[in-house]
Order: sequence, then structure tokens, then C-alpha cells
Amino acid sequence: MVEKSNSKKSEKANIHITGMTCTTCAATIEKSLSGTPGVEKANVSFASEKASIEYDPSKVDLATIKNTISQLGYNAATKKSIFPISGMTCASCVARVEKALSSVPGVVLASVNLASEKATVEYVEGTDIAEMRRAVKEAGYGLGAEATTLEDVTTAARREIRALRNRVIFASVLAAVIMVLSLAPDFQFRSYLLWILATPVQFWTGWRFYQGAWGALRHRTADMNTLIAVGTSAAYLYSMVVVLFPGLFATAGIELGLYFDTASVIIALILLGRFLEARARGQTSEAIKKLIGLKPKTAMVIRDGKETEISVEDVQVGDLILVRPGERISVDGIVRQGYSSVDESMITGESIPVDKNVGDTVIGGTINKMGSFQFKATRVGKDTTLARIIRLVEEAQGSKAPIQRLADVISSYFVPIVIGIAILTFSIWYFVGPQPALTYALLNFVAVLIIACPCALGLATPTAIIVGTGKGAENGVLIRSGEALERVHKINSVLLDKTGTLTQGEPMVTDIIGSPSFAEAEVLRLAASVEHDSEHPLAQAIVKAASEKNLELSKVLDFKAMPGHGVEAKVGGKSLLLGNLALIKDRRISLDGLAKEAERLWGEGKTVLFFSVDSKAAGIIALADTLKPNAKEAVEALHKLGIEVVMITGDNTRTAEAIAREAGIDRVLAEVLPENKAAEVKRLQDEGKVVAMVGDGINDAPALAQADVGIAIGTGTDVAMETGDITLISGDLGGIVTAISLSKRTMRTIRQNLFWAFAYNVTLIPVAAGVLYLFFGRTGIPSGLHFIFGNYGFLNPMLAAAAMAASSITVVSNSLRLRAFKAAKFEKFTEGGEQMAIDPVCNMVVSEKKAAATSEYKGKKYYFCSVACKKAFDEKPEKYLARKSK
Repeated sequence: MVEKSNSKKSEKANIHITGMTCTTCAATIEKSLSGTPGVEKANVSFASEKASIEYDPSKVDLATIKNTISQLGYNAATKKSIFPISGMTCASCVARVEKALSSVPGVVLASVNLASEKATVEYVEGTDIAEMRRAVKEAGYGLGAEATTLEDVTTAARREIRALRNRVIFASVLAAVIMVLSLAPDFQFRSYLLWILATPVQFWTGWRFYQGAWGALRHRTADMNTLIAVGTSAAYLYSMVVVLFPGLFATAGIELGLYFDTASVIIALILLGRFLEARARGQTSEAIKKLIGLKPKTAMVIRDGKETEISVEDVQVGDLILVRPGERISVDGIVRQGYSSVDESMITGESIPVDKNVGDTVIGGTINKMGSFQFKATRVGKDTTLARIIRLVEEAQGSKAPIQRLADVISSYFVPIVIGIAILTFSIWYFVGPQPALTYALLNFVAVLIIACPCALGLATPTAIIVGTGKGAENGVLIRSGEALERVHKINSVLLDKTGTLTQGEPMVTDIIGSPSFAEAEVLRLAASVEHDSEHPLAQAIVKAASEKNLELSKVLDFKAMPGHGVEAKVGGKSLLLGNLALIKDRRISLDGLAKEAERLWGEGKTVLFFSVDSKAAGIIALADTLKPNAKEAVEALHKLGIEVVMITGDNTRTAEAIAREAGIDRVLAEVLPENKAAEVKRLQDEGKVVAMVGDGINDAPALAQADVGIAIGTGTDVAMETGDITLISGDLGGIVTAISLSKRTMRTIRQNLFWAFAYNVTLIPVAAGVLYLFFGRTGIPSGLHFIFGNYGFLNPMLAAAAMAASSITVVSNSLRLRAFKAAKFEKFTEGGEQMAIDPVCNMVVSEKKAAATSEYKGKKYYFCSVACKKAFDEKPEKYLARKSK
């Protein structure tokens, strides 16, 4: 609830607060808010979880109040909405809309994006949307309804482009006729005919410029519309006076001239530029449209034993849903019956299908490749993974990067300065210039107003951010804001949490060594038989290893667990013992040469279990939390980017260093407690490092917050999207390389855009003012440039309009080149200590040691899961390599 108080200056706001556990929390918040400068009164209720605040908006804003609450460890609950904005043309418009929205009581923060023509508004409960709409309308623009579907996102834009196209066609046809008549021999009433034809171009097709200029004037400011309206109106009105009162000029001895063609062609060219720019801008948000397009429209629900096809909006949590081969999964859920292989590439960026069995999670929007299955819906509507990804990407695309502040500051002064330059240009040419002075003064005045382009400045940063964040989402990398995207390219140190980030997070059997009288498979089979019913992680890892090798387990008798040591049991009349070294020594069992192997495995940071049969050593089993696939390759790729890689863990130094050696990591921070991880990040920052902390987004939250860039890593629906600046959906460490490379590429594009926008205006405004006359006033312009600069260096205003339009299109087109960005992909990686590769034919992961076949092509070796795949590759290698590159 937000309202004006009785005081002329004060406003009231009711803010919902989460995180309070007692009345002391409420008192703490109330005391802190009351002490905030500008807050006149604050009451916090623990029962209703609300703060009633009366404040002076000239001294404090809601963003500051929200930050005060957050700094105390609580959360001020606000809502974020994205609204389409119509009528914006340049960076000045952006500033004006943001100011209008921020003035509405209850609005915490408003960020407007020129490229996407959207406003991201954060506001407290009870804020009046109609009041926002009224404020924006008074500023001269339009605020549409909050967009929630693909149709909402695209329909308004398409309607705008279609209307713009119609006006371009109309203006272009009439402008062409006016040009032809202007060049034709004079005839009776020609001037009146030109005036009649030019009027609808000026006041119908060009009405948007007058509308925008009037809105700016009402707020005592100026923008791009002002420049175009004043420039074309000067040419039109001068020509109109010549038509109606030619005697005025004849008496004064001024040469007559009509410039209806100039005004009409300028409007036609600028509208053409806007049309092309709007179409190009539409392509920048192609990624978000693809994400929205992934949402299925229907779902096959099983209710009361009957299959019923319903709208996906009607699916409820707990519904049982049937998915057939080739169908798109409707919502998030857990598999309850059947099994299949699911293509999750559109969400995670991983091209290899993922096997799904009973108990596995599935993500809405992904595609079922083979086999039917039933799953229970766990997240629907706005809570699905896809919906959350879309929301985060939209918010990121609507955010601003710090580098954009420079462009915003310059744009705020740009238009008034250009108007001043134009007036000065007119004065100099009229009072000092050669005859016909009024003609030269008018043409140069118009040229300066028309060629100036704050649009390019306004589009330089947001277009690149929209494409960059969209490409990240396509590859399973969610970048939460433009600020995060900018910071990432400065990273020179990456801090990786070990468990669950660098490693799989669960133990796996890595080595099995049998004594001379026992084979490895027999050691594993008997050990798994003993551990079959145990819930200990090491026991489960041994059972899993036996299951993967299809080993048949035996019945166990007299099972006995010895906490801290191991287990013993009887199998087939034999006494089996499985445990640590202390258990073996306690039973005085001789290791018979296995001690040396155990020492080696300990040196590699692995856990070693000893296995004996009838009090004789039979073998040892080593387990370890193994590196994730691509971990070693990702570290190597980070090194190639010149980035230091540091591992942080609570494990002992020996284990940590063994993992670090395997991954190729530079530096190890071992035996660090979770609560001390943030301090280690701070220590690296004190060394002058720009640090990215990569963690699971839950236990590592303080460290993620302390780092310059926090990267939350997870898998599927379990990913903590709200935690870090960047989220890697698939859990693939290659996403870190992708994020950094994408940031570097995006920042390079932004710098190119800003350079072009600044260089264009700095170079061409003086040319439009007639500075070339100083060099060619006597000798004349070379004949090949007469069409552009006339005889003496005056820029044709019509060409100034074309150049202005081209500058914006150039900036948008340069940003669109980011769509060609390719994410970091590793053809080879390690898994469970084995070197793995991807079969280029079927995209299956295969072990290099156990590959069914291999083939060499152009000096490179490829591995295949079957002879059939090798044969297909050998016949048409380019076909499969080209498909893989795409």
C-alpha cells in the first residue's frame, strides 16, 4: 500500500518484510529505519510482517529504505514487472521515462531499455499500475500491459513495425514525387502543388516527431524528436512563407527557394532508418523469444485413470502426466513410471540426451526422445525452471551495465548542445557567410539538427547486452544483469569449491587391486555382497560399481557393522572382512604386498578399504570423489585465458592437493571451514585479484556474495538461480569459460559501438555546420563529391538524414554479430578417471580405452561407440563434423 500523506512533502509506504523470527527483529528494523535520514516515522509489526513508513521522497527513496532492511539481514518483499514502452527514440527518452516511473509513489527502482523498448520496474505491494501508466503518458510515452506470453512480447512490436512500414511507404512515394516536381521546369501552381504534397508527409507521417517534441517541451527538455521536428519544420515553414508571401523576400533582395523536398525526404529517410532499426532490434531478442516458444500449449493428464488433454495453464501440482516419444514435456516433475532419454539442450546447452528413470527429475520445455513415461508435476506456471529462466533473462536484458552510464550522462546534455550548435551555425552563416546567406544558413542549420544522433549512443550498450545475455541462456549460462556481464571480463582469478563443483560430490570406486589368488571382479563382487544393505556412501559406491559391471551378488549371513572400522559377514561359509587399516591391524592380517599399493593410493588422496577372506588379505578397493567431466579441460581453458585457478575445500591438504594435481589447478586452500570461505575470497581480493567464486549456491552463499562475481553451479531444477550473479544450469564447468569469453566478446562489441557513436557525432556535426567551406570555399569541392557537399562543402540535409539513420543501424547490426558466438565445447574430457570423448555420429559419450572403433581424419583421432558409427563417419566425415560444429 502506497499513498500520499497529509504533509505536502511526505509519502507513506507499507512494505512486506520476510525473515523476522521474533518481536526483537521487528524492533531492530524499526530502530534502524527511524534513524535513516528522510524517514519521518516507521512502525514495524512482527504479526503482520509489515513496515509502515512515512518518508520525505526528496531526502530518501524506497531503494535506500529497502537496502537498509537488507543490510540488517532481512528482506523487503517487492515485485518486479516488465512493461513495454512505446514512443521512445533515443537515450534522452530513456532518462525521461525512468524519471517519470521513479516519481510514482511505491516504485523502488525503474530501469528502461531502449533496445528492447521495455521498462523493468521494482515496486512495493499496493503500488498503483494506473498511476505508472499516467506518469509515463504525461512524459509523452505509452506504458503497455505486463507481458507474460510469446504473443504479448511480439504482437505489440509487430504492430508498431507494421504501422511504421506503412508510413515509410507513404512518405517515400510522396517524397519521390516531390523530388521529381522540384527538378522539373517551373509551371503554374507548381509551388502550391509541392506544398499540398509535402503537408501530409510533414504532419501525418512526421506526427510522431511533433508528439515526442511536445512531450519533451512540457518537461522543459529536448530529445531526438525535437531535433527532427525543428529541423524539418524550419525547411517546411520557410518554403510555405515563400509560397504564400513571395513579395517579402523579393523586397528584401533575398533569393527565393523551396525546400519542401528537403523536409519530405528527411522525414522519409529517418522513418526508413527507424523501420530498419526496429526490425534489427527485434532480432536482438531472438533468444528470449525462443525460450518463450519452448513452452508447450497442452499436456496429457491422467486423472481417475483416464487420459485427458488439457491446457498447460490448467496443470496442477501433483497431476500425473503422460509423455510420448517426440513430445515436449509440459512442466517440471519427477518420473513415476517408465524410462526414456530426454533432450535438455534447449535448457542446459548440453547436446547429449539425458537418461531418465523412475525418481529422476524432468524439466518443462525439454523433448522426450524415446519411450513413453509418466511423471508427477512438481512445479507449474511461473514456478517452472523455464519460466524462472525467462524471467531472469528478461530482467538481465532490461538492466544497465556501468559502462552505459557514460553514454547516459553525455546523452542528457547532447540534444541541448546540438540545438545550441545549430543556432550558432545559422547565425554565423546568416551574418558572416557568402550570398545567398539565408539559404546557406538554413540548410546548414537543418543539416546540424538532422545529422546529430543520440540514438546510436542510446543503443550501443543495451543491444549488445540483450544479445549477449540471450546467447548465454542458449548455452545454459544465466547472466543476471548487465553489471555482472561487464564485471566478468575483468576476472583474473577463479576460486572453485571442490565438493560438488569441481568434483561429482559423491564417492566412486576408482581402483580395485586383488591379491595373487583373487581377481579384481571377485573382490568387487564379494565386497558389494557384504555392503548391499548398507546406507553408507562408500558402501553404496561399491554396490553401484558392481551393478555397472553386472556382477551377481551372493547371500550374506551374520552381518556385523563396526562403526569407525568396517563390516564383517559370512558368504558361502567364508568369513569376509571389509574396512580401514585400523581394522586390518586389529585382526593382525598380513597385507602381503598390498601395503605399497595402499600408500600410492593414499598419496593420490583416495580412501582405501582393505578386504580379507578367512583372515587372509584378498585385495583393496580405493574410492574418491572424482572430477566432473570437463573439469580438467575447463581449468586448462581458463589458464589459456590468463586466469589463475584456485581450489578451496574443507578436506585435508593431502586429499586436496591430489585433486588439484589431477585437475591442473595452480593453488590450493585446504581445511577451510564453510564460514571462513568468504574471508579467503577477501584475502585474494586484497592481493589485487578480481575474483569469481564458483560454488553450489547454498553453502557457499557468503563467499558468492563477497566475490566480485558469484557463479552458482547446479543441475536442472535444483539449481539455485537466485544466488549468484551467474548461474550454470547444467553444472558443466565449461560454462565458466563460456561466461568469461562471452563477457569479453560483449564488452568488445560495446566499445566498438560506443566508438562508432562518438566518432560519428564528433566528426559529422562540424561537417554539417559547414566547416569544409573553410578548405574548399575558394577552390571548390572535387567534382565527384558535389552530390554530397555541393560546390563549396555544404552537406546536403537529405544525406545528413541518411547518415543519421545509418549510424543507428550500424550499431544494432554490430551487436547482432554476437549471435555468431560459440560456447566452449570440449570434445574430450575425463570421467571417473577415464579419458572420454564424444562420438561425432551419435553424440554418445565413449571411453577412449573401451571405444568400439576409432578413425583418423585430417590428423585428428575420433572415437566411436559402435562399428556402424565408424562406418557412417568414414563415408561422410564432413557431414558429421559440420553438424557437430553447428
